[in-house]
Amino acid sequence: MKIDKNKVQLRMAEISDCSTQAKLADKAGVSRQTMSAVMCGRNCRPEILGRISFALGVKPEDIVE
Repeated sequence: MKIDKNKVQLRMAEISDCSTQAKLADKAGVSRQTMSAVMCGRNCRPEILGRISFALGVKPEDIVE
């Protein structure tokens, strides 16, 4: 699955403790390299999508393309 970068960035702007990819990666429990790859358009496993969406406080389907 691919994450919609714009949707994630908009949500990151709304959350003070997820203002950068590094902070979001830490909150989601994934590496910064994984977060960078996902944000650059690489596919991610459902587990990673779930972690990122939970960290952002949204449903997974809200941030996929």
